[in-house]
Amino acid sequence: MTGFDTAHDQIVTVFGGSGFLGRHVVQALAHRGWRIRIASRRPDLALHTQPTGRVGQITAVQANLRYPASLASAMRDASAVVNLVGVLSEGGSQTFEAVHTEGTRAVAEAARQVGINTIVHVSAIGADMEAPAAYARSKGHAEQLLREIHPDAIILRPSILFGPEDDFFNRFAALARFSPALPLMGGGHTRFQPVYVGDVAEVLAMAVSGQAKAATTYELGGPAVRTFKELMEFVCRVTGRRRLLVPLPFGAARFPAMLTETADKALLGLFPKMLVMTRDQLTMLQSDNVVSEAAVASGRTLEGLAVESHAMESIVPTYLYRFRKTGQFDRQRFVP
Repeated sequence: MTGFDTAHDQIVTVFGGSGFLGRHVVQALAHRGWRIRIASRRPDLALHTQPTGRVGQITAVQANLRYPASLASAMRDASAVVNLVGVLSEGGSQTFEAVHTEGTRAVAEAARQVGINTIVHVSAIGADMEAPAAYARSKGHAEQLLREIHPDAIILRPSILFGPEDDFFNRFAALARFSPALPLMGGGHTRFQPVYVGDVAEVLAMAVSGQAKAATTYELGGPAVRTFKELMEFVCRVTGRRRLLVPLPFGAARFPAMLTETADKALLGLFPKMLVMTRDQLTMLQSDNVVSEAAVASGRTLEGLAVESHAMESIVPTYLYRFRKTGQFDRQRFVP
């Protein structure tokens, strides 16, 4: 969509609007004419989103999930609420339970308090209260709490996101720059369905604008399913790196995961993030991360919403080129 839709001027409050997915969501909402209020513990970190809208269309306010009054204040006069808050690993007070579960409860209760009925919540494929991984369990518990408080809420479950600032392709491309080998956890057989962050943002903007079914959980994946090994081969091919792909059984991977997890905590988060693999993340890798057959059959997907998904092959090379030996001057960029 180009230009700005000025069909309405209602307010939507976005929690987590300054993050990777958040900045794309803010842009998609701005293009639909929404006035966006980004609620954040650090409003200054959301200032970079303001140029994506008209002057005064995007503002940032202070809000903390641990203080319900601040949440209600951030939602005042809003017509809709979006919750994007999440963490991939725990650190200090930022536990899965505190951020995903209790955070979602706080947002949902504050929305009910101020009378907001339109809530869009971003979860993750694999969210399940019975899942072996703590991350997935907390996401599943959050979904249940949200359904109890707001039965009509719309939940989006994306697979791994890709885009210029992603934490997946960028991480392994950076690792391949200096490491002679890349580990294939569990042999690299886990399946993923990478989805473009802009496509997820578009679905979310549609949901906020009433173009998705209420009380529905959507599963969002890209046009192709790839194994972890195939994704590592893709990273090496795009970056022009010849790297040994070493299969590592899940059992054998738990000890180095524990070491990097411990080192990261001991160094107060200063340990290189590209080297950190937590035991919970390792547990998550033991389950496929793809759209379910049930979601496909019932149209609860990108295709079901008539959103044309972007293939990773058409997007990822546009930002991973910087990891090549000669970066943007690599001759491969200019071959027709």
